[in-house]
Amino acid sequence: MKRIDFENGTITGNILGAGLPMLVAQLLNLLYNVVDRIYIARIPGEGTAALGAVGLCFPLIVIITAFANLFGSGGAPLFSIYRGKKKEPEAVCIMNTSFTMLSASALILMVTGLCFARPLLILFGASSEALTYALPYLMVYLIGTLPSMLSVGMNPFINAQGYSVIGMISVTIGAVANLLLDPLFIFGWCGFPVMGIAGAALATVIGQIVAAILAIWMNLKYNPDVRIRPSHIRFHWDTVKEIYRVGIPSIVMMSISSVMNFGLNQILIAFSTTATAVFGVYFKLQSFIFMPVFGLNNGMVPIISYNYGARKPERVKKTIRLSITAAICLMLIGLALFELIPGTLLTLFNATDHMRQIGIPAFRIIAIHFLFAGFCIVSGSVFQAIGNPLHALINSVCRQLVVLLPAAWLLAQTGKLEMVWFCFPIAEIFSFTLSAIFLRKTLQTAHARMLADDAD
Repeated sequence: MKRIDFENGTITGNILGAGLPMLVAQLLNLLYNVVDRIYIARIPGEGTAALGAVGLCFPLIVIITAFANLFGSGGAPLFSIYRGKKKEPEAVCIMNTSFTMLSASALILMVTGLCFARPLLILFGASSEALTYALPYLMVYLIGTLPSMLSVGMNPFINAQGYSVIGMISVTIGAVANLLLDPLFIFGWCGFPVMGIAGAALATVIGQIVAAILAIWMNLKYNPDVRIRPSHIRFHWDTVKEIYRVGIPSIVMMSISSVMNFGLNQILIAFSTTATAVFGVYFKLQSFIFMPVFGLNNGMVPIISYNYGARKPERVKKTIRLSITAAICLMLIGLALFELIPGTLLTLFNATDHMRQIGIPAFRIIAIHFLFAGFCIVSGSVFQAIGNPLHALINSVCRQLVVLLPAAWLLAQTGKLEMVWFCFPIAEIFSFTLSAIFLRKTLQTAHARMLADDAD
């Protein structure tokens, strides 16, 4: 399997080579989530209730994913930096510490979840009827906590070593296994027992086990120098602190996004439930617009981290310039779609005339922020890649909580729903300004550190 040479290959080739496989994996994972929900919705006589029950399990699933991302997004950039510095023992220590923390956290979350599944679901709003479906799904899903966290948390380390195609394969095979097993377990095809919603959870667990085994096996097979070693499976507290320093902001940012969504929905529902529906549709469509940029970012991060560690400032700067240019171009395509065919986009969701009346101007106003979002997204990933995600965290808090929500509330006082949508471009312009200031400061500091390392 060909390995991407972050230090010597062309920057454009490296970004595409690292980013495109990750984008494909994200698209396949998104497709799996959609098809999985379709299968659940078609359970005879209980599809709608079962689908709602899966939604009630979502907060706990988000927590599990957040912890997996903590050690994956926190450890992988540090891992790349030390590999760039040619300090393989430190890189090995980071990988093994991340693996240890992932495993320990998974076991704690699994035991806690299994012991308190019922009260947690009630806390999330499950009725006695909903518990009938949600509880068996969650209990089975929790059994797969360890492989789930390992597959998500260790995949960034595969990508950080230049094997993004391998990372894509592990994710893809896990998702495909899930999709193939779903109808067998849910509906009892091919002689399997009919398991309903519990079968959907079992298919998910098996898919996660397959993905985790592949992620670990491929890591061992294709990189004999940097790997998980039994003798290194232990806590290394100094490394743990560094991983938390880089990884915790990403969890906080995920939480902030949930708070923003909740707060904005509360503001919109004062106008009508259709307004909240338009906002929900926008967020579904936004994921398809933003996903290529996130795929680009995932490919960019290990390249920047490695070359930052290797003290190659020109390659770092060129990677950032190309990534920002590509992100802006991708966002301009999204802007064109939302400005030119908002009605067609709404039709995909069977929008009523009233929903179209609200949604068409809403889409055109919200899409203005796409002009600035590409730069802001790439900047946030640069901060993480260089091991200084605090700037990304400050920017996210300011954008979503300090600017967007207050702006939405103030604009809502006009009594005009159309005005509320302007909170998005207002917040993004603020974020763009803050990102530009932070990026300039970060690059100056990083450049000075690279020169200092060279002098040493």
